[in-house]
Amino acid sequence: MANSGTKGLSEARRNFMLEGNLIKVVLSVAVPTMLTMVIDSLYNMADTYFVSRLGEAAIAAVGVNDSLMNIIRSIAMGFSVGASSFISRTLGAGRDEDASRAAVTTLYTAVGTLAVVSVLASIYLLPLVNLLGATDTVRPYSMQYARWILVFAPITAGDSVLSQTLRSEGRAIFSMIGMTSGALINIILDPIFINTFGMGVAGAAIATGISKVISLFVLLWPYFKKKCVILLKPSYFSPTLAIYSEIARMGLPTMLRTGMMSVSRILINNTAAFYGDHAMASISVANKSLRLIASCIMGFSQGFQPVAGYNFGAKKYDRVLRAFRYTLTIGGISGLVLGAAMYVFAPQIIGVFSDNAGVMELGLILLRSQCITMLPHVWTMIATGLYQAMGKAFKAGVMGLSRQLVVLIPCILILPRLFGAVGLACAQAASDAIAFVIAVIFLIPTLRELLALNKSMATNTIAVQIES
Repeated sequence: MANSGTKGLSEARRNFMLEGNLIKVVLSVAVPTMLTMVIDSLYNMADTYFVSRLGEAAIAAVGVNDSLMNIIRSIAMGFSVGASSFISRTLGAGRDEDASRAAVTTLYTAVGTLAVVSVLASIYLLPLVNLLGATDTVRPYSMQYARWILVFAPITAGDSVLSQTLRSEGRAIFSMIGMTSGALINIILDPIFINTFGMGVAGAAIATGISKVISLFVLLWPYFKKKCVILLKPSYFSPTLAIYSEIARMGLPTMLRTGMMSVSRILINNTAAFYGDHAMASISVANKSLRLIASCIMGFSQGFQPVAGYNFGAKKYDRVLRAFRYTLTIGGISGLVLGAAMYVFAPQIIGVFSDNAGVMELGLILLRSQCITMLPHVWTMIATGLYQAMGKAFKAGVMGLSRQLVVLIPCILILPRLFGAVGLACAQAASDAIAFVIAVIFLIPTLRELLALNKSMATNTIAVQIES
């Protein structure tokens, strides 16, 4: 049984999420989440910046290993997002112990799974980096980077799960502190390991790994200090079919979505290799830069999801609808402003990483084409967050797969054949535009369902009041 302090904290948190000013509630979760992801993007860009001093092949190696990082993240996110969706709905329904059991079970299982994956991938490292798209000149750098990324893969899983469980109960500020502390340490350690210690690309990976260890300890702090509703008691580890099925219901679509992102990145790298190291470098630089805006979008989407999940679990459908409307408006305006700014300053952004004319030309096309489709991308991500909050695994999965598999991979295969390297650079933007159309088709019946549930709830409430 939880102690009285924990019960009081639980009630205060639940009242805030279910009764507080909705704009304040959404922003209190979304803004810290957004800032966390922005800083995460900045330190990824810092990695690329310091590595870029080592040449185009080193930049390309970081881009190649982005696919490996995405595979690791996809597994970690599958567990963490699956748990987050379940936990937010469970907390909204007042089942705190069930939420804690789901969190502990997810944490242990995710760390163990990534440990096994890390060992297997390390054994087959050479064929792995070749599969990821490494050319002869890029391969040595890729292997140096990948070796250390795999060592720290279980820590990445722990960071992801703890960060998401904190957000799921509305404690996004603790999540932000944990993730940003590691990011800042990473930025400090990068030049030390890369240049001072002369470790090159491997130094960048080691710096990233150390930063993740620091994040893990900072993320654990609020749990140890009993500042959370969720309790991380080892005795709560409950590897039952019921918990795993709930995690898998929303986690598998997320894992497939992010996993397909890895597949598409691998396909992009292998296609870009045909055009040379400068093409691979330009894609790496542009994608790192785009993560800055994408992190804002993802932050709003992930910040909105626990708010909607809490209220959906409590059957407060009107608040779910209003939270969705507020998030869509704020996210849309932010996407337009940030997309326009990046479009204008794209040459300066690319120029920070490389002065190669080929890198600049192709990088500008990729960067600017995605800035044009930024608004549709924002709305698609927020719609996906709504499906996750409501536990609609099929729709969330289809939305993710449509962008990364059903639409993007054909774009990668077809557009370069028609337009060469330019077609490859525009493939993601084309995919975003088509995915938006699919999102609208899926969203209309979902909103109708919410409106019907809200109307039914209001009718029942009036009937009860009349009877009383």
